[in-house]
Amino acid sequence: MHIKTLLNHVTKFKGFVFQNPQLCRRSNKLLIPVVPRKNSKPICSRCGQPGSAYDHLQQRQFFLPPIWNIMVVLVYTMRRVDCRFCGKVIVEQVPWSTGKSPVTKQFAAFLAFWARKLSWKETAVSFRVSWDIVADAVTWVVQWGLTHRNLENVTAIGVDEIQYHGGHNYLTLVYQIDKHCRRLLWIGKERKKKTLHAFCDFMGEQRCKAIEFVCSDMWKAYIKVIADRLSDAVHILDRFHIVGNLNKAVDEVRRSEVKKLKDDGKPAYLKNSRWLFLKKKKRIRGTARTRLREILGMNLRTVKAYLFKEDFDHLWTYKSTTWASTFIDEWTRDVMRHRSLPELKKFARTIRQHKELILNYFRAKKEFSSGIVEGFNNKAKLTIRKSYGFRSDKLREIALYHTLGNLPVPELTHRFV
Repeated sequence: MHIKTLLNHVTKFKGFVFQNPQLCRRSNKLLIPVVPRKNSKPICSRCGQPGSAYDHLQQRQFFLPPIWNIMVVLVYTMRRVDCRFCGKVIVEQVPWSTGKSPVTKQFAAFLAFWARKLSWKETAVSFRVSWDIVADAVTWVVQWGLTHRNLENVTAIGVDEIQYHGGHNYLTLVYQIDKHCRRLLWIGKERKKKTLHAFCDFMGEQRCKAIEFVCSDMWKAYIKVIADRLSDAVHILDRFHIVGNLNKAVDEVRRSEVKKLKDDGKPAYLKNSRWLFLKKKKRIRGTARTRLREILGMNLRTVKAYLFKEDFDHLWTYKSTTWASTFIDEWTRDVMRHRSLPELKKFARTIRQHKELILNYFRAKKEFSSGIVEGFNNKAKLTIRKSYGFRSDKLREIALYHTLGNLPVPELTHRFV
C-alpha cells in the first residue's frame, strides 16, 4: 500500500492534495508535501469565506501522529487571502491546524490521549516534541470538549473544595454525580459565597431548577448559597465529613487526656493509641485488638468518647427517616448529659443544628453521598501534584478538566479502543 493511499484513508483534507512523500533519514522524518487543488480558493481565517490568493508565505511544517516511530510532517506553503468581506489581506485557514500551531488536530488529539495516561513531560519525551506543544495540544482538546459538552440532564451535583500550593489556597470543584454520568463540571477559585454564586450563574436559572440533589460538607458559605440558589434541590450533607468531624472530636478528647495523665504523673495508658480509636473496631486485628480490649476496661474519658463514636456509626444502617431522626435525638441527648466530654458535646450541637440536612441522606434513599466526590478529589489532588511544574493556574484547570471532565473529543482518526 502506498503511503499516499494510507494518508488519504485516515487524514483526507478537502481542497488539498498529498504529493510524493520523502523520507529524511538524518532527522528520521517522513515529509509529506501538500498543495491546494487546482482552481481551489483559499479560505479566510477570520470570516471563513473563500477569497482570491494574494501571495504566498514561507513554507511551514505541521506534525501528524507518527508511523512506526517515524515522525510524519506535512509541508505546506501558506497562502494569503485578499478577503473582500474583511477588506484585508489575511492568512488562509487550513483544515488540519488552527492559528500558528505547528501541530495538526489529529496529532493534538493523539498527544492529549497519552497525556491523560502519562505526565505531560513523559508524553513530550516519548513523542519527541516540546512540553509546550503537549500543553497546547491538551488545551485545544479541552477547549473543544468544553465547547461541545452537553450540560443538560444534570440532576445531582457534589460540591467540595481542595487545597493547593499550601496555606489557605482553595479550589471549589463541582461534580456531576448522576448514575448515568459522573464528571467534573466546574472549577472556581476560593471557597466563598461568590464562588458558588458564579457556578449558579454559569449553569443558568433553568439548569439550576433541574438539579434535584446537592451533596456538600457543612461549610456555611456553601449551605447559604445552596439554600438561596438551589432551593428546589434536596441538600444532602456529606457523610464523609460528618464522620471525619466526629473522629476529630474523639482525637481531641484523647490528646487532652494524654496531657492530663502526664501532668498527674500517671502511667501513659493511651500512648501510641491514636489509630486504635479512629479505626472501626472490625478493622482492628491481632495485638492491636488485644490492647484496645485492655484500654476499654479502664475508666477513661477517651473510652467513653470511643463508645459514643462506635454507637453513632449505627445511624447509617437505618432506612427510615423517622427512625434515623429518633436515633439522632437520643444520641445527642446522651452525649449532652456527659459533662466530661465538651469536645463531643460541641459535635452533638453541630449535629442538632444540621439535623434536617443529615436526614436528607435518608430521604434520597441513600443513593447520593459525597463518597463519589471524595474519590474525584483524590484524583484531583493527584493531578495537581503531577502539575507542580505548571506555569499558570489556567493550565492547572486544563489538566483537571482533561483528567476528570469526561469531555467529548473531536471525531478524528487515531482513536484508541
